Amino acid sequence: MVKMRLRYVVEDVDRHGNARLYFRRVGQPKVRLPGLPGSDEFMAVYRAALARIAKSNHPQASPRQRATPGSLRWLCESYFSSADFKRLDNRTQRVRRNILDGLCARHGEKPAARMEVRHVRALRDERLDRPEAANAIVKALRQVFSYAIDADLVSHNPARDVAYLRSGSQGFHSWTIEEIRQFEERHPIGTKARLAMALLLYTGQRRSDVILFGRQHVRSGRLTFTQQKNRNRNPISLSIPIIPVLQAIIEGSPCGDLTFLVTEFRRPFTAAGFGNKFRDWCNQAGLPNCSAHGLRKAAAARLAELGATESEIMAITGHRTSKEVTRYTRAARQAVLADSAMARLSKVEIENKSVPLEVLMRKSGTKSKPK
Repeated sequence: MVKMRLRYVVEDVDRHGNARLYFRRVGQPKVRLPGLPGSDEFMAVYRAALARIAKSNHPQASPRQRATPGSLRWLCESYFSSADFKRLDNRTQRVRRNILDGLCARHGEKPAARMEVRHVRALRDERLDRPEAANAIVKALRQVFSYAIDADLVSHNPARDVAYLRSGSQGFHSWTIEEIRQFEERHPIGTKARLAMALLLYTGQRRSDVILFGRQHVRSGRLTFTQQKNRNRNPISLSIPIIPVLQAIIEGSPCGDLTFLVTEFRRPFTAAGFGNKFRDWCNQAGLPNCSAHGLRKAAAARLAELGATESEIMAITGHRTSKEVTRYTRAARQAVLADSAMARLSKVEIENKSVPLEVLMRKSGTKSKPK
């Protein structure tokens, strides 16, 4: 059988778990490719999509309206062409471009140099009902103006002094032991779902890394890899031991040639496709509140419960600062510290079980109120 390698063809899994093939190119709309790969129907749509690319790249194609020099749109387009932007990973580029394009649609012709703190704060406050979206606007503008200052395009950064909104959200739900067991009961060893959960839980990595893990990353019983997030700007390389339970699940599961996890077509997952598929597996197990990222949090929390230090946890998760790790593990740390505190009290009670409480209070320096 001859394998077809067609440029721009990707596979995604829809919300029903069905694998679909699409023609996808950055800057172009995603096109569904019908029929079987190589069929007349499939190739007709594929060639039409290629033709649209050729037309958009043709010198006679209608040029995009030029942004007014000095405008916010002009500044954002300059940022999109910069090394600062191109060093971001593809997903971050896409999200940030969408945010800035949305701002430019409303304010693009306004002079960037005249943007003030109050203007950025007003843009932030338009999204008070969605703190994460509001903070994303502030962050995007901070980066644009930071680049612009370095490039001598503006003299100040109006977003730098705009504070992020506090969010009441705790982020992704961290799986409990009971939820993990419930998933395992529904998806036993030998299923793709169980392999996916084990890779997430026993490595503490993001889905964008887990979908790329394969035997080529295994060296002397360890997974050695560079995390996908920020790999072009600030790469983080890790070497994590493969613990016996994970090794047993890998050996007992159907795996692909280049990646452990593969789709029904024996191809590696995309990050979005894997996220959708894992969502289906969680639903099948009766866990609608659980997600792939929640297992990363659960892995960090479990390590905290077992007494691992923040530095040890960061060596697994790849975080460079303890801020996010602390957020992941706060509840686990509280429980461990509470157990330790009450164990001390229990020890004192056992050692002094014949001593009245009033005497113990005097020994500890606590004065009882006079009657």
